[in-house]
Amino acid sequence: MGGTDSCPVCGRPLPARAGRTGRSSVYCSAACRQKAYRERREPVAGGGVRELIEDIGRRAGQLVPQPPAVLYDTVTELSASVARLRRVARTARDTAEDSVTPASVTEAQAAVTEVPDGVTEAPAGVTELTETDFAALTERHRREIQVHCYRMTGSYDEAEDLVQETFLRAWRARDGFQGRASARTWLYRIATNACLDFQRRTARRPRRYEPIPGMNHGEGEPPARITWLQPYPDDELPVVEAPEQPETAALSRETLELVFLAAIQHLPPRRRAVLILRDVLGLTAAETAEALGTSVASVNSALQRARPVLRDHLPRERADWRAGEPTEGQRAVLERYMAAVGRLDFDAMAALLTEDVTLTMPPNPFWFVGRDALVDFVRVSLDPASPMFLGHWRSLPARANGQLAVGHYVRRPGTSVHRAQVLDVLRFAAGEDRIAEITSFEPHLFPAFGLPLRL
Repeated sequence: MGGTDSCPVCGRPLPARAGRTGRSSVYCSAACRQKAYRERREPVAGGGVRELIEDIGRRAGQLVPQPPAVLYDTVTELSASVARLRRVARTARDTAEDSVTPASVTEAQAAVTEVPDGVTEAPAGVTELTETDFAALTERHRREIQVHCYRMTGSYDEAEDLVQETFLRAWRARDGFQGRASARTWLYRIATNACLDFQRRTARRPRRYEPIPGMNHGEGEPPARITWLQPYPDDELPVVEAPEQPETAALSRETLELVFLAAIQHLPPRRRAVLILRDVLGLTAAETAEALGTSVASVNSALQRARPVLRDHLPRERADWRAGEPTEGQRAVLERYMAAVGRLDFDAMAALLTEDVTLTMPPNPFWFVGRDALVDFVRVSLDPASPMFLGHWRSLPARANGQLAVGHYVRRPGTSVHRAQVLDVLRFAAGEDRIAEITSFEPHLFPAFGLPLRL
């Protein structure tokens, strides 16, 4: 959480808004955003700041020059711990800069304690959290809150920005948190309202794709166009603490799939919030009403209206299908898909697709419904005989939104480096090992998925 006029990564001034409306930029460039992604790859370990510092000291004491493999492993673990401490320190610094509490008062506050049931409480008589304790508290919930903001917005970039705003709002409202409620519930409430405020400013709604003159889109109906939709890396998901109860887990895999994310974007923001709080997070109607500042009757009414709309925008088979780990057959299809792209083998690629496969490329206006239309489109850039031939391709596997994904790289004619080109997230047909939907995204998010920008 940097200042409002400078980049939190490099400190340079943020670009001028030039009359644009909506949310201000948080980073000055894509490079700084990618660096921030990489720094957040590991969560803060359980416990407080002192425990983290002690852990770093212990690991530093274990450093020995030989054998090299042991030195490398220990330094790697130490670097991860230092990165976590740096994030906590940065949050503490930024909240301290925002604080109007005199330092002598703030420094005298006692640390928060974690009680057995997971409720974060402040000791008797304590009215505020210290900057470092607040930073450690919020970091423990960062990934979960970011997933919530992602469900609300459908955008990875915006979810990350909204997490920063959530924590800044929480710091400014810390006087109202004295351990009487779960810190998690408190942060969810703040995050939900931050997302609603953002959506009121943008006022965006899904539209339908429109035909592009001279392009064969296939014979199917144009799909919904959600220009802001982005994928979410599986590696950044928090660990589900109750895997034996997946139906109540906040991180239910099926509520992170792109088809679900796209479907809930059709709901007005408050109905979307109600559906996520009630059906995804499992809050009661009373808790949801309190979080949104409304009545229980309004919450129940919004939920009754939201569920039919959600069903209408999900695939036909979605009501009876439950998400799970990809099957061995689907993993094999992914391998064949990457190999076919690498060989520029259109027949092999077509054999892996359903007849009514859909390809969309948010935020771009391109869309295709049907195997023939999709293959005709990719042939233009993948066929070496085509005047629009891009080059030779390599691919790396990835995971996004609980689904198989693949990062594609292209080596253009006359060059020797494969550069990131597109990230494909694959959805398989129910009960089949064939690809029913490909959603292709631009390559700036490759670092968030652990993928290099060039090979």
